[in-house]
Amino acid sequence: MSSLISADEISHETDIVWLEDIDELDYVRQSIDRLPTRKGKPPYRRDGRMIGYANLGPDAKSSRASGTFRRRVFWLLPHDRNSDPDGLYAKSAPAEAVDPRTLEPRVKGYKTERSEGGPPSAAMQELGIQLPL
Repeated sequence: MSSLISADEISHETDIVWLEDIDELDYVRQSIDRLPTRKGKPPYRRDGRMIGYANLGPDAKSSRASGTFRRRVFWLLPHDRNSDPDGLYAKSAPAEAVDPRTLEPRVKGYKTERSEGGPPSAAMQELGIQLPL
């Protein structure tokens, strides 16, 4: 879950690579995966599709036990809002979901009104304000 990602776990990120245009996505799911490399597109073994991933710098250390690196992967499932707008997440978002526009290397991102499925209030829209949740 996004709330369980610590700043230390993402402190060696150098960039985030998006495989899709995130402007059309209200949210993406994020997780920390154990991967064999610091950089490059990782293998994807979930349902749904990978939306992006983080690359790590050369100072990132691998696990002594497994030799793997902990990297963020961003993804969506077939029942997520972008594929099923009236489905389970029409007016909410999964626990591990964040607004992709709030993500940067070394920044875990956060939920917004948009990611939670609700349009901003008329007053918020008029003032151009978008608050994180």
